[in-house]
Amino acid sequence: MDFKDQMMNQMKRTLLITLVFYSVQVAGKDVVVTDYGAIPDGKTLNTEALQKAIDACVQSGGGRVTVPVGTYLTGTIQLWDNIELHLAQNAILLGSTNNPADYRDSALVLIKGVQNVAISGSGIIDGQGWHQNFNNRGRKVKVSRPYEIFVRDSKFIKITGIKLRNAPMWVVRLKKSEWITIDNIHIYSHANTNNDGIDIDAKNVVISNSIIDTDDDAIVFKSWTPGFVVENVAVSNCRIASNCNAIKFGTWSAIGFRNISIANCVITHAAEDNVRTPWHERMEGITKQPTVISGIALEVVDGGFMDQVTISNISMQGIQTPIFIRLGDRDGIGSLKNVLISKITATNESRITSSITGIPGSYVENVTIRDVIFNSKGTGTLEHTDKNVPENNKGYPENRMYGASLPAHGFYVRHAKGIQFENFRLLLRNPDARAAIVFDDVENSSLKNIQADTPTDDQPLFRIIQSKNIRFSGYHSTTPVNTLLSVEGGKTEKIIVDNCDLTGVKRVYQTIDGARENEMIIKGNIE
Repeated sequence: MDFKDQMMNQMKRTLLITLVFYSVQVAGKDVVVTDYGAIPDGKTLNTEALQKAIDACVQSGGGRVTVPVGTYLTGTIQLWDNIELHLAQNAILLGSTNNPADYRDSALVLIKGVQNVAISGSGIIDGQGWHQNFNNRGRKVKVSRPYEIFVRDSKFIKITGIKLRNAPMWVVRLKKSEWITIDNIHIYSHANTNNDGIDIDAKNVVISNSIIDTDDDAIVFKSWTPGFVVENVAVSNCRIASNCNAIKFGTWSAIGFRNISIANCVITHAAEDNVRTPWHERMEGITKQPTVISGIALEVVDGGFMDQVTISNISMQGIQTPIFIRLGDRDGIGSLKNVLISKITATNESRITSSITGIPGSYVENVTIRDVIFNSKGTGTLEHTDKNVPENNKGYPENRMYGASLPAHGFYVRHAKGIQFENFRLLLRNPDARAAIVFDDVENSSLKNIQADTPTDDQPLFRIIQSKNIRFSGYHSTTPVNTLLSVEGGKTEKIIVDNCDLTGVKRVYQTIDGARENEMIIKGNIE
């Protein structure tokens, strides 16, 4: 199939989806929930009346079910084929606190085994997730907590315009579903723990133009459905805030992630942190304010795969770690490869460096990161430069899995192949003794046009440890540097330094811990 045919097929699919959603709005008989006995006083349980209105609309062939101005207390309501649930401005669906009696299928709004369904309008769904009946802390027998919107085994779903508040559990969960559009929604959920914003175990998904502010992870890709690959997903133009991770793949990562694009997003710390103990009170070295754990976290630790992920045009502040990439073995060894991350700016508030880590014998492969500006907190000491980083193969994947610091102030990379770093500016707000970048057991990789603030205490600017076939090029010194490269370990082979301006460098490299001089290739530089 040539490019023209591909474009024609894509246009046909787009037209089909447009017609489907249009039909949801115009087919059958439109109904208003108050005509079926719904009482908007915030006290009367309206589950039966709301469901009666939805079912009546289905029986007439589908159409729009309108929730007018007012507050409607409800338990689980279920949407069927060809239904649009429309929340008028100042309409509120208020989740019942009678849990679990008023809920089924772990959902407040359930979309299950259907197609051609929409939720629209400018109203609010509020789950009242703060209530003690949704709180599992201290309970010996845990209670089930509903998602605000649960989409499973469904197709052609559209969620637009609405506001989602105070989820008892995850706000929106997409499971084994496809052809989903989420646009211009506003999520604010700090009422409970483990209340992710949007969890995506789905394919053919578009998420755009939305604001997400959560206590747990904000946008999360999970792959846990046997035989179902999470693929063909685009996220763009979102404002994302979290007290955990902003954009995250995993931890459920048993199957696979493929062909996913994330672009044009702003990441910042959450508006509040009243559910959990703030990070600065739990971990040494974190600035005293709410912080995101990792702005971008790519994790494959359960035997699945990640392939063809692109992330671009992301601005971050109020974070601990800009980029965290982990291939581990929590429940099986998978693969993580072919990732492109570009045009990233970040200001961090911890000593937990960005990192790419595999495990011995299992490498992260083919990751390109370019056009990056990191403004790092700094404050690393000589003690931090000498840190022995644990492997922690089975550990839960999170930036803190190696402790409160790493031995680099910009990027730490271990057990990786085909890593390409290009056009980096690694800046420090405070003095730091750590090297800007550390490569440890890295092969067939390059560092091109990397500029970095100079470490204190006569420490090298870059460290290459037990690594092979590493090319360092395009560097030009802006401040005096005592040692550019520290090349370490007897397994280190073929380190090339070329096309650099070394006029401000006192010593181009040092070889220690068994590294051999004859593995260094220095050529084509200005000295």
